[in-house]
Amino acid sequence: MAFLSCSAPISNYPYPIQIAPPKLLLTTQTPSKCSRWEWDDKSLAISSPPSTPTSQIGFSRRDLVLFGLSSSLSFIFPSPGCIAEEEPKMAASVDVINAYTYLYPVEQPSRKFVFKWVESRKPERYSSAAPLSADARLRIVSERVDIIDNLIISVTVGPPNSQFLKSTDKHTWNAREVADSVLSYKSALRVTTSQRMAESSVLDAHSSEVDGEPYWHYEYLVRKSPTRPIQGSNNFRQYVACTAERDGYLYTLNASTLSQQWDMMGPILKQTADSFRLLPPTDDYVPPYKDPWRFW
Repeated sequence: MAFLSCSAPISNYPYPIQIAPPKLLLTTQTPSKCSRWEWDDKSLAISSPPSTPTSQIGFSRRDLVLFGLSSSLSFIFPSPGCIAEEEPKMAASVDVINAYTYLYPVEQPSRKFVFKWVESRKPERYSSAAPLSADARLRIVSERVDIIDNLIISVTVGPPNSQFLKSTDKHTWNAREVADSVLSYKSALRVTTSQRMAESSVLDAHSSEVDGEPYWHYEYLVRKSPTRPIQGSNNFRQYVACTAERDGYLYTLNASTLSQQWDMMGPILKQTADSFRLLPPTDDYVPPYKDPWRFW
């Protein structure tokens, strides 16, 4: 009789599985996303009929000993894939002026990697924020940058584009329409809406609901990079974004990196985008429509 590892495909064995009393308690500590195994009252065992020689079912006494040893080692040493999935350490960013919050990564212990963020634009009111378009409708109200690792997290505020969002009921908007509305304003050049849209390609879009409020999530590519002047058609910057609506304006968090780094940084940036939430306004909140002439 031999004890099996949890990774052994039980369905491959033609003989009945029996429950045998354990002789030891084996518990392994693995990262949060990996499997945790505790055998405290049961152990799986496989046995062959007494009349069938062990050699006929493909197991010798030496095979079973080695099989049991390798199974024990698989419990003691977790696989590298499990370690790679360790959650990064996150910090909270709260903007009371525009009433929103999100989480951003500060460290990835498994890789001994520390993010090097610089707050390039401190939170400010919409009327004094830097415009992202020639008509100044879409504006950056805050931004943090990791120049060394080519990472940018920014929050923009702007009105909906009625060309894409024709209804005044936000609960009828779909994520693709919201993405097109936001991206239609995202150009500092005096170009047409179609030319602005040609700069970007939406890859995925979906929506969610939090406390009855819709949030629209989407990924997109921009065919240029603001942090690295590389020439060539393969020079893309990949974004993940989350948008919410309040007071007739769209609040959007954008997190991006170079397309070549997306496989490594993309999943982390998605956590940042998914954490974006509008907060209940306080006395410090300044709605975008208030004092549009004020620039300080």
